[in-house]
Amino acid sequence: MMEFRYKTLICLLLLPFCITIVKGLECYVCDRQEDNNGKCAKTVQQCGKEEEWCLSVTKWGSMPYWTQGAPKQFFISKMCATRDTCEKTKRETLPKCERIWYNDWTCSECCQGDRCNYFITLGSSALSSNLIVLLVGSISVFFFTWKARF
Repeated sequence: MMEFRYKTLICLLLLPFCITIVKGLECYVCDRQEDNNGKCAKTVQQCGKEEEWCLSVTKWGSMPYWTQGAPKQFFISKMCATRDTCEKTKRETLPKCERIWYNDWTCSECCQGDRCNYFITLGSSALSSNLIVLLVGSISVFFFTWKARF
């Protein structure tokens, strides 16, 4: 009986060390800011239970109701999002994501990991294109070098 009490006491004393505190994802958040500094780079929010993604939306264009030829500027929004929200936003913005300076455009990116939406990037499609070019170039150099030996 005494042994049981000691085991129980030891377990109760060690219990706080065995329990880990689970924190939700943290994302940078801002709404329609003109650049990726200030609020967009300093404001962090702990996401809700279902929000496992950080979402960034970048718009380039003129404010509504401005006169024709008005100067264009960036509008950056960052937020926590669910997987469904990320997929829906990416589907909606993909046709508008041209990144041509004289057109109005909207692009979005989703990422997972604490504060992963700090930077505004070109997205993974640009990265995969660059990797394909690098791979094809490397194979070509190898093939022609190998062929020149024989």
